[in-house]
Amino acid sequence: MNEPVIEVSTIPRITHDEAMRITAVENRRFSDALRSFDAEDWTKPTECLLWDVRSLAAHLVGSAAAQASPREFVRQVRKGKPLIAEIGAQYWWDGMNELQVRERASRTPTKLIEEWGTASARALRARAELPRLIARLPLLKLPEPVGRQQLRYLFDMGFTRDVWAHRIDLATATGRTFEADRDHDGRILADIVSEWSTTHAEPFTLQLEGPAGGCFARGSTGEAVRLDATEFVRILTERLHGEGVLRHPLPL
Repeated sequence: MNEPVIEVSTIPRITHDEAMRITAVENRRFSDALRSFDAEDWTKPTECLLWDVRSLAAHLVGSAAAQASPREFVRQVRKGKPLIAEIGAQYWWDGMNELQVRERASRTPTKLIEEWGTASARALRARAELPRLIARLPLLKLPEPVGRQQLRYLFDMGFTRDVWAHRIDLATATGRTFEADRDHDGRILADIVSEWSTTHAEPFTLQLEGPAGGCFARGSTGEAVRLDATEFVRILTERLHGEGVLRHPLPL
């Protein structure tokens, strides 16, 4: 039976309330992934070139701590600024990410898992309660093709996409199966495809395979691409090289 083709313009974008439900599920799945690792898994390199598995987990723990507290968020931004040039980066969040990893350099995997449980729960509450007037402030200047965005871009789904994409990184690094289904992961993926389709004008048919996949199209004469859904995400985030219509990135 052929997969039904979804016209990208008909995909509803994820709303705030839906984003919070998705985040709660994703936080649990990330915790489950961390708990599944053997001792040797924590030192395996990831496609995020500066990070092994333990460093990637430390980044997300630190990110959750920042999401939970405006004061902590500002502290990380300020202390991370001097690190931007040191690591050869260019964006404020690069320094922030590096600080998150360095400040947790001595944490054991057990401690990181415990801290993730606490920090991610606090972050979810803070994001759910973020006043909508503040969420709509256009304060974010992100790399092209995303550009200027309201705070809700990050605090609704942006941070959750980061966890989701890094869960793919962890599965790739450790050789584990990426646990996915159509309702949760497929919804995240469809939302990403919808946004990605607005960053360029090319028609396409995109057959994404796997539990989270689906068939997406714009127009009827564009390039036809068939690949695994996780490979598509790795290409969009420039873990892998993309050609043709897949040369258009989308930072998550």
